[in-house]
Amino acid sequence: MRTRTKPGRTIKRPVLVILVCIAAAANCAPRSAGWQTPVFSVRDIDGKTVSSAELKGKVIIANFWATWCPPCRAEIPDFVEFYNRTKSKGLEIIGFSVDALTGGPATADEIRPFVRMNRMTYPVVIASVKIVGDFDPGDAIPATFIIDREGRIRHKQVGGIDLDSLEDWFRRLSAEK
Repeated sequence: MRTRTKPGRTIKRPVLVILVCIAAAANCAPRSAGWQTPVFSVRDIDGKTVSSAELKGKVIIANFWATWCPPCRAEIPDFVEFYNRTKSKGLEIIGFSVDALTGGPATADEIRPFVRMNRMTYPVVIASVKIVGDFDPGDAIPATFIIDREGRIRHKQVGGIDLDSLEDWFRRLSAEK
């Protein structure tokens, strides 16, 4: 199929669709790398306070996920392995469960069995509408934010992230002065 543009010129419809998608993506792109992490102070499912202020100076991985999400569940073992190996070297991972906002487990007591079964040793927080709005992970999960030691978001990954990428980001950000 062809779409007419000017007399004598045509653009194939698939090319037109691609151009429209590129334009839409450019207008909806996430904030540029280096934007400041939202200020937050939340309690994890064990009642411990997790705040952006206390985490300054660490490389932070903020992961938005849900128990019902297959790609989210698939990346949890990598997060657990990476956290257990790297937490003593200045890493913090925070799992922001969006279950309560998407019809899944809504309380700490409901989500705790999933966290224990998956050996999630990093802090898990039940995300509020505010924290989701502040971070703006978008409409898809998993969504992962890589935050440098100065509290700047350096990367946003929508979709699963693998162990090699986590290690690469941590290595690069840890080397920065």
